[in-house]
Amino acid sequence: MRPAGLLVAGLFALLPLSSCSNEEGVAEVPLPVLATRPVAHDDSRVATQGVVRRFEAPLHYWIEDEDLHRVEIFPHERIAPYLGEAVRVEGHFRFSPTEGRRLTLERVEPLGGE
Repeated sequence: MRPAGLLVAGLFALLPLSSCSNEEGVAEVPLPVLATRPVAHDDSRVATQGVVRRFEAPLHYWIEDEDLHRVEIFPHERIAPYLGEAVRVEGHFRFSPTEGRRLTLERVEPLGGE
């Protein structure tokens, strides 16, 4: 293959990677991916969606999908008003083997219904 052909092939190979992020640098990542491959998205800005749930002791909030893939959401007071609602969230995702998966909220958008 000619060098120009290799360049074009290389650019097409990168398209699936770049299509996951929007112009603000936020990657759309489904909850199952965040749950099963959290290290791949550690310390990055992501958007995902699920239903807001909470647990009382100790108090914490998370979003989950129908298969119970979960990510904790911070700060709690910003996500609490959406308890029981389906939402799309954007924020800074972190993973720690001791503290789990967590997203610091930048934006929340109700999706309507469960």
